[in-house]
Amino acid sequence: MTEGILRQILDYSSRSNPYPLYEELRKTPVFHDGDGPYVISTYHEIKSLLHDPRISSDSRNLASTAGDPLGEEDGEGDGTAALPPSFLKLDPPDHDRLRRMTNRPFGPPHSPHRVHDMRGELGTIVTGLIDSIAENGNAERIDLVEEFSYPFPVTVICRLLGVPSEDEARFHVWADTLAASLDPDPDADPNERAKKTQDSRMELGMYLAGLIEERKKNPGDDMLSQLATADGPDGAMSTMEELSTAALLLIAGHETTVNLITNGMLTLLRHPEVLDRLRAEPKLSVPIVEELLRYEPPVQLLPQRTPLADIEMQGVTIPKGSSLWLILASGNRDPRRFKDPDRFDPDRPDVQHLGLGSGIHSCFGAPLARLEGALALSELARRLENPRLLEDPPPYRQNAVLRGPRHLPIAVDGIRAA
Repeated sequence: MTEGILRQILDYSSRSNPYPLYEELRKTPVFHDGDGPYVISTYHEIKSLLHDPRISSDSRNLASTAGDPLGEEDGEGDGTAALPPSFLKLDPPDHDRLRRMTNRPFGPPHSPHRVHDMRGELGTIVTGLIDSIAENGNAERIDLVEEFSYPFPVTVICRLLGVPSEDEARFHVWADTLAASLDPDPDADPNERAKKTQDSRMELGMYLAGLIEERKKNPGDDMLSQLATADGPDGAMSTMEELSTAALLLIAGHETTVNLITNGMLTLLRHPEVLDRLRAEPKLSVPIVEELLRYEPPVQLLPQRTPLADIEMQGVTIPKGSSLWLILASGNRDPRRFKDPDRFDPDRPDVQHLGLGSGIHSCFGAPLARLEGALALSELARRLENPRLLEDPPPYRQNAVLRGPRHLPIAVDGIRAA
């Protein structure tokens, strides 16, 4: 095993292509270098642990993060340290109660049409963003992240929660700041950065608290209203739980979708034959999104899980309380599970990827993320004339967990009418 392979994976120089390192890592399915985390990199072992009730997502069960290259900065948090843990960071029964309560206004069986009924509104947002790019008139250089991938999901989350349209601009600013806090910046002043992040957390928390109180008095059909007035078998959320859940939906739902769309467009521009097919067959966007979730997943790894008891795997004992990493992106390219795994193939059968996790912590917003990705990519393919990369690889974000380009500079010959 290459010495210091985890450090190499986390090093920014590997961000544009970590997959050769994952291939090396898979030679030791349960990797442990003596004082660091236990790292699982193969598909079947990762899937098994995602469904194992002995694996905790609650960092309070970690014996220590000493020797863990990510330490406390695991990069997959929700940007809301001032609030109690969201259900993303909890175990049953607390996790199950909060997730059930959040799911009532979001999906089946209680709200089966929530995501489906947003399709028209999502299409309108996509059209408006592409129209804005056309109106700016600078087809020589478009930054797809700044002008499309970044604003699209946060606008969707605002509509989902019921943020008034006149407040969406403020929400964008908070989302930008909290998202930036998840991305290491070695050149920034750490004190100034921490203060800016804390200020945004406080402002967002105060805003959401006010909105929740208003919704309790005058509920609408939005998710925040339904969370604030919930009266199901699990009772009602506390105000702090409502705040934590709303902030989780904003940050976790935003960042992953930005990466899905940006990684998706980058992959399509590297595979122009697939882009041409998508332009002619918009319904191809659905299998394209599934293959993208395997080939370039927005969340590369789940760090700082921990066993609640000693677990034996592949002849290695993983001790209770130890730091455990599950490398989802490596499992997605495991040749024992996927034939020719390094090939992007939207016609691939049986794409049971790990891109949205699995088990009790599988991605809560998966139906919405899939719809956002499919609509975004099909419309970009249809409306952008002769799109091409200006930088390959593009500049990536520092974050190794939430991996995606920070900018995606492209040129087009024009933009077709909606």
